[in-house]
Amino acid sequence: MDVPPQYDTPGLHDLLVRQLGLICAGQLRSLGLDSRVARRWVAGGRWQRPYPGVFAAFSGPLGRAARIWAAILWVTPDAVASHATAAELHGLTGRVDDRIHVTAPVSRRVRSHAEGVVVHYAHRLPFSRHPTANPPRTRLEDTVLDLVDVAVRARDVESSVTMAIQKRLTTPPRLAAALMRRKKIRWRAMVESMLLDVAEGAQSPLELQHLRAVERAHRLPRGCRQCRRAGERVIWIDVDYKPYHTRVELDGRVGHDGEGRFRDRRRDNAATVSGAWTLRYGHTEIFGEPCRVAQEQARVLRDRGWTGLPRRCGSDCPI
Repeated sequence: MDVPPQYDTPGLHDLLVRQLGLICAGQLRSLGLDSRVARRWVAGGRWQRPYPGVFAAFSGPLGRAARIWAAILWVTPDAVASHATAAELHGLTGRVDDRIHVTAPVSRRVRSHAEGVVVHYAHRLPFSRHPTANPPRTRLEDTVLDLVDVAVRARDVESSVTMAIQKRLTTPPRLAAALMRRKKIRWRAMVESMLLDVAEGAQSPLELQHLRAVERAHRLPRGCRQCRRAGERVIWIDVDYKPYHTRVELDGRVGHDGEGRFRDRRRDNAATVSGAWTLRYGHTEIFGEPCRVAQEQARVLRDRGWTGLPRRCGSDCPI
């Protein structure tokens, strides 16, 4: 950061450090500094102005985090990164949108436009704001629900919720609590249903589909999802029907290579040693042929001691 000595007050220095070298005109005024001085530094090449009224106290390129800070300060220092930008900062997703999403209090209406900045408004921003994160952003649970609220497709809703839990960034109870605090949100019924299913252990869209379209729809016995089995190595079983010595593994990736393939073989070999049978399915079978999967699974379970009867899910179901 390049700050002339006569202006390098502790307050200015601390603010620039916290804001990654960014400051807005209003903050300069609150420190007793005239923004005209900052404009002279910009003209002299010592500082730069990424957005109107926002200054960077250095001359080099702005990194992603600094660019996010600049967008926040352009809206208002009380704003936070949100939606896809907050998801990126939380590690929920990669950078899926080069635009910077910022949420401001409803009392602060932005009437101008900045390229690459999308402004949202929220009534409950003080409650959804993460207390310590830098750059400022919405809490993880509120970030997920913001993505849900703007989702166009049901599968995008499913992906946002399951990914957050699968990455262990949050839990179903915490998401449910955040959902209860929202008066209005799209897809509420779907998310409430999903959280109940995820609480049973289904942690991906593929696992949710198996739970709903295969197991429940055909009244198969309830499996234990994401079951931990300890031995020489700890293994995780996608769906374990332990009383019937049968396991279901759901391969969500197009192809398992390297360590993933070795891990699959270790699980299958461990199942064989323990006397369990392993059925392995992917997206094509679970989403495209759930009835055939249920029929096959029911046959194996009955061979292994299940005394129940599967149920046809519809007139075309082969069971």
